[in-house]
Amino acid sequence: MPLTDLNHFLLRANDLEKTKQFYCDALALKEMPRPDFPFPGYWLGREDNIWVHMAQHGVPHSDLYYKGTPEHAALDNSGVIDHIAFGAQDPEEFRNRFADMKCDWWARSLPDSNLFQIFVRDPDGLTIELNFFGMKTMPTWAENYNEMPRVV
Repeated sequence: MPLTDLNHFLLRANDLEKTKQFYCDALALKEMPRPDFPFPGYWLGREDNIWVHMAQHGVPHSDLYYKGTPEHAALDNSGVIDHIAFGAQDPEEFRNRFADMKCDWWARSLPDSNLFQIFVRDPDGLTIELNFFGMKTMPTWAENYNEMPRVV
């Protein structure tokens, strides 16, 4: 049985409300109905698709709720997630939105693959990657992967 789609990822936010607001503002996600879990959090998505499950970090009994990220996960368990990626459209709209929000963001192009990317950090420092596939003309306000040093 093959996988069919990415259902969601859970992130543990240091400031749940601030992080929820960031994802809603920066990525235009909406709050979705969420089951009555025994810990605070949100489901965020769009068009009946849940993409982000957000939970409060540092709550009592967190070892019961968050089995995927024990205290020393980066050292001896599941590792560290570098970024989460979404497909997207209209890079100029995101550029303007992130500039208005005064977010830490950057952009890169891979012209040979018709791929343009924008990266933005959430309030806890997790990098969100937005992929704009099929771009025939690259915006000029981005780094070009072709001009970066190569690992040999």
